[in-house]
Amino acid sequence: MQEQVKKYRLLLVEDEEGLRQTLRLNLELEGYHVTTATTGPEALEKLRGARFDGAIMDVMLPGIDGFAVCETARLEGDRTPVLFLTARTAPADRLRSLRLGDDHLGKPFEVEEVLLRVGKVVRRYGGQGIEKATERYAFGANTIDFASFEAIGLGGKRKLSQREAMLLRLLTEREGEVVSREEILQKVWGYDVFPTTRTIDNFIVVFRKLFEPDPRTPRHFLSIRGVGYRFDR
Repeated sequence: MQEQVKKYRLLLVEDEEGLRQTLRLNLELEGYHVTTATTGPEALEKLRGARFDGAIMDVMLPGIDGFAVCETARLEGDRTPVLFLTARTAPADRLRSLRLGDDHLGKPFEVEEVLLRVGKVVRRYGGQGIEKATERYAFGANTIDFASFEAIGLGGKRKLSQREAMLLRLLTEREGEVVSREEILQKVWGYDVFPTTRTIDNFIVVFRKLFEPDPRTPRHFLSIRGVGYRFDR
């Protein structure tokens, strides 16, 4: 087994020191190269700075929880496979972990089961853990290229900033759903930045000018008064 997995790079995110050290030791004995993080913001920083073939992520983390870490990473285009470790047993939490990640395991657990599950996760993706999300999205006469940060719309072609791309990805992936301003601020701007909701409104104005046939009567980027925004294809 060591010969199979020794090439895989794992990010282990766990704030409980004893459990973190136990998991790291056993993973390294299996041949994995392990990088650790103890908080949500640190996990995001590690994901942005290196390529990983898989991540083992506790849900209850200091700073921001594991779900939010994964959601933000996904918006940035990172598709590292994630095995969630969680003490939350409610069906809604289990479903959320499966929607965001690739597997989940409730606490307490056997270390051997972690090893078996993470092995299946990384091998399922053949070591291509950082594979990007669908990079081109088309609607109407418009195209968004998330790989090149370019948008081609009725208003012409323009480069997108990272936050513009993240907001577009969030809205398009949640097509037909109302996304609150609070959720947008948390996932696109982060927990340590405090812009006003007017900042989001300004981004939406730009999107309408670029993508809408009539920006004054939008068909795609809709305001839901008092709540947030909805994207309709």
